[in-house]
Amino acid sequence: MNTSAPRRATFRFMVGHPAHWIALGFGSGLSPKAPGTVGTLWAWLSFLVLDQWLTSAQWGWLLLGGFFVGWWACTLTAQHLRTGDPGAIVWDEVIAFWAVLWLALPMGLTGQLVAFALFRFFDAAKPGPVGWADGLFKSHDQRPPGWAQGFGILIDDVVAAFCTVLVIALWRRFTM
Repeated sequence: MNTSAPRRATFRFMVGHPAHWIALGFGSGLSPKAPGTVGTLWAWLSFLVLDQWLTSAQWGWLLLGGFFVGWWACTLTAQHLRTGDPGAIVWDEVIAFWAVLWLALPMGLTGQLVAFALFRFFDAAKPGPVGWADGLFKSHDQRPPGWAQGFGILIDDVVAAFCTVLVIALWRRFTM
């Protein structure tokens, strides 16, 4: 492991390894502005496309497998970028927002926009449990990123997804 300065994610970097494709959200994480938001938008669009062919059970298996494959991909990509939680890694947003949509649909465009806004709020602002989860696996020394940091990349977004679904469920419970 080279411990020199962090690398920048580029298209050339992404095509260099299959894990990079996954971790960088198939290119959505290469956005120079707000890669997490762009990754979440990609997740939304890809969910709507894939949902035409996948059953609820298949989504469950895809999410479970996607979490573990993503753990590997995010860990390896963070190691290759020499950074504990690179902003270009957006698989965490993808898998978490897929989970939000899987659990919250069916709902119209307005409901999906609210889910998107809530998820982005919880992911970016990191209130309460999201901030706690974000800090659990951060490396506080100069060691290269390992499996714990790869897990940490994913877990705060999973908690943000849980908070999003909880707010939607409470809203539905008290308004319907």
